[in-house]
Amino acid sequence: QVQLVESGGGLVQAGGSLRLSCTVYGASVRDNAMHWWRYGRGTQRELVASFTRDGDNYGNSVKGRFTISRDDAANMVYLQMNGLQPEDTGVYECNLHVYNSFTGSYWGQGTQVTVSS
Repeated sequence: QVQLVESGGGLVQAGGSLRLSCTVYGASVRDNAMHWWRYGRGTQRELVASFTRDGDNYGNSVKGRFTISRDDAANMVYLQMNGLQPEDTGVYECNLHVYNSFTGSYWGQGTQVTVSS
């Protein structure tokens, strides 16, 4: 069974940095689309970063501050978050999506990121 395990969340002050990690078991980060989403209070789940065969892409609110990367040997994906702001607070979720599939989507448990003023 495909499993995604996330880590790296925590509490930081505005302007600080965090690095989130996502380890994938039972599937390849190289062969599938990888995404980071976040879900804050009163908001819909927001796509913040993607790493696909077309390259990396970012939501406008995080562009220039966040970087997604992939380690094929370790079968891991990372999200480096710099210049964090209170509006970045939320649960960050790693997602593996099988290309051209409606049902092949797998999620981590989520890791909490809290940015204080």
